[in-house]
Amino acid sequence: MALNFHQLHIFYTVAEKGSFSAAAQALHMTQPAVTMQVQSLEDYLGTKLLLRSTKRIELTDAGSVLIPYAKRSIDLIKDADAAMSRYASGLKGRLQLGASLTIGEYILPRLLGPFNKEHPDISIRMKVMNTTQIIDHIQNHQIDFGLVEAPVTHPELQTESVLSDELQLIVGRKHPLAGRGEVQLEEAIGYPLVLREEGSGTRQVMEDQLVLKSINPSDLDIVMELGSTGAVKSAVEAGVGMSFVSASSIKHELSLGLLETVRITDADFSRSFYSIYLKSALLPLPAVSFLNFLRGRDLNQWL
Repeated sequence: MALNFHQLHIFYTVAEKGSFSAAAQALHMTQPAVTMQVQSLEDYLGTKLLLRSTKRIELTDAGSVLIPYAKRSIDLIKDADAAMSRYASGLKGRLQLGASLTIGEYILPRLLGPFNKEHPDISIRMKVMNTTQIIDHIQNHQIDFGLVEAPVTHPELQTESVLSDELQLIVGRKHPLAGRGEVQLEEAIGYPLVLREEGSGTRQVMEDQLVLKSINPSDLDIVMELGSTGAVKSAVEAGVGMSFVSASSIKHELSLGLLETVRITDADFSRSFYSIYLKSALLPLPAVSFLNFLRGRDLNQWL
């Protein structure tokens, strides 16, 4: 009998989670089933892999040697899924994902249509949430993965850049900068700003760029903080102030002449959108196919 990948995956998850109960929850298995699979792997290899005498599971010497091989096998299966998903035309199943506000409202609805045409038998369920909620849903296995506007540092999550975007400075038609076309950053930030709430991915990207330019975000003249990009755009259109928003979110307003963009000549507000998912998880093939569909996608071509 050959080495069993399923058992390797279970063993790796137990070691990573530190307990059989946590691994069982992550793998959607019962704890006795997880224990039985690890024992079967130990019987096949003829050696103990885990020490169960303490509250937290510890690796034996043999277990420590096996861990990198288990990880490599999991990574290889993920790579194989990614490679083969490009050729899959008859996929069936459910795509369950979470998306932050800008991505969920302005980007994914236009990309899900073309994806659905390629894979009509995949049903799609998307939840629009903030990043904290997305992480919580992933950890509780309520969604397969999330798409967020800023990189996430979390010990259990894999973060990957999948799409490129750019923040643009927008002003109303009667704003002093309207018609200017371009301006330097120092002049631009002297005007009142309408921004998303603290903690939003869009605001974080903007503030990070200001810090790189030795500008303290607390020195900005922020006249209003709003909880959605739509509300921000409406406030800018009404002349409350200017703002930085995703280029993908203002196509409609620009075409109608409701807003104008002003290019910042001495700062780069390009950014990436990121996928996040559990490191220990093997994503369902519909999720792998959709992430492949997104990778390297030129948003300007689609939006």
